[in-house]
Amino acid sequence: MSDGRSFYITTPIFYVNDVPHIGHAYTEVAADVLSRWHRQAGDDTWLLTGTDEHGQKILRTATANGLEPREWADRLVASAWKPLLETVDIANDDFIRTTDERHEAAVTRFLQKLYDDGHIYAGEYEGYYCVGCEEYKQRDELDEPLSGEYQGQLVCKIHSRPIEILKEKNYFFRMSAFEQRLLDLYESRPDFVQPESVRNEIVQFVRQGLSDLSISRSSFDWGIKVPWDPSHVVYVWFDALLNYTTAVGYGDDPELFARRWPAYHLVGKDIARFHAVIWPAMLMAAGVDVPHRVFGHGWLLVGGEKMSKSKLTGIAPSQITDTFGSDAFRYYFMRAISFGQDGSFSWEDLSARYQSELANGFGNLASRVIAMLQRYFDGVVPASGAPTEADLGVRAVVADAAQNADAAIERFAIHDALAAVWTIVDELNGYITEQEPWVLAKNEADRERLRTVLYTAAEGLRALAVLLSPVIPKATAALWEALGAEQALGALTAQPLREAGRWGQLPDGIRVSALAALFPRIDQVAVA
Repeated sequence: MSDGRSFYITTPIFYVNDVPHIGHAYTEVAADVLSRWHRQAGDDTWLLTGTDEHGQKILRTATANGLEPREWADRLVASAWKPLLETVDIANDDFIRTTDERHEAAVTRFLQKLYDDGHIYAGEYEGYYCVGCEEYKQRDELDEPLSGEYQGQLVCKIHSRPIEILKEKNYFFRMSAFEQRLLDLYESRPDFVQPESVRNEIVQFVRQGLSDLSISRSSFDWGIKVPWDPSHVVYVWFDALLNYTTAVGYGDDPELFARRWPAYHLVGKDIARFHAVIWPAMLMAAGVDVPHRVFGHGWLLVGGEKMSKSKLTGIAPSQITDTFGSDAFRYYFMRAISFGQDGSFSWEDLSARYQSELANGFGNLASRVIAMLQRYFDGVVPASGAPTEADLGVRAVVADAAQNADAAIERFAIHDALAAVWTIVDELNGYITEQEPWVLAKNEADRERLRTVLYTAAEGLRALAVLLSPVIPKATAALWEALGAEQALGALTAQPLREAGRWGQLPDGIRVSALAALFPRIDQVAVA
């Protein structure tokens, strides 16, 4: 994506039935890293997140708390979901709520178009329904526990809660009519659904045959009214999926919609089917382009189980950031887990990576280089002399790392991008150890060599600050200021990221300033 084209990325919109845990923050951070990267690379970038506030689950939660559903949603958005974005330093461009008037009006228009075009009909449906998933289930998606609280009952495999048997007269979307078109889409665009494991599951599901989709409910009234029959409300998923278009002007602002759409959708793998089957079929029916890509990332596991408040495995993001900070939170989850696969969280691994990779690896490198520039050159970045093989080796690592990291971001492999950038950290630490600038400083004859070594180290830090800015924005901003690069080169976020590997951008003669520890040592961490 080096042509500066549009990069519109979305997170799922999250149910407001409870407060967020680190599983939600994981998705938010991944989308934020991708959007920051593309924005700094010069692409026309837009990051959307938000909340899903309609449906039976929200109605029941609000009622259980003695509130009207809108009042409940307002409270949770203000007290939990928007503060989450600050906690983990998300730079979103928009926040949509399904109770927003702009959304409800556009959903109504979309639904009416499909009805007028013959894609919706009235019918009757009876089936197994999981309120937690807000979805009808097939028998093979249910378990029947042999012991425990729900022994002998049919329970959802995802939520481990009993399902309900619902029989309703509803309106149906003719999704079965799009079966072959969907298969053709997956065949012609292999990267439409990623990673490969999720793509294979989606293709297999559609090949088994698609049924028409019930898209209205009449047993409760918390939702958007069906325009031609107000006794029904729109099925919460049909409503929610449309947020990706309603937030960027669908049916209201054609110019904005043409600028932003199609999008890249980042979702958990458990909801990939909604996004890779139902959603493109809806868009096909409406004559709208399907998304660029649906990426279903893996789950965060705690004790071998998916992160869940109901199972008491949910961890609030602030439990981590209050001790380690938002940069460490962001770095850890993007580096420790292969993005797209399941990953286990542990306090021990977080603490170990914080100390070895952030504090000792990157943070100590930055502190050492700044300190030596102050000690040996009165805080002025020296001019480099003729490079040796060792210096050229650093330059090559920086150039390769920048190129490899950008290629990894292109395929949403954030962990690979960070691994590529970290080769610079390791190379510079090894380079300084081998070149021994503290020894060179003792002899006037080695003064020119010392200049070259410390310029090379400082220029390496310049590249690191730019490349790591999308992941650890606070630490890199502090380093950028300490390097004196703000005055010499402008704002860190204005540096063209795909040019980060080009050597020699940090001008000599600029003055560095004191740098506090980027990642202070943490002696004891409470993990309860």
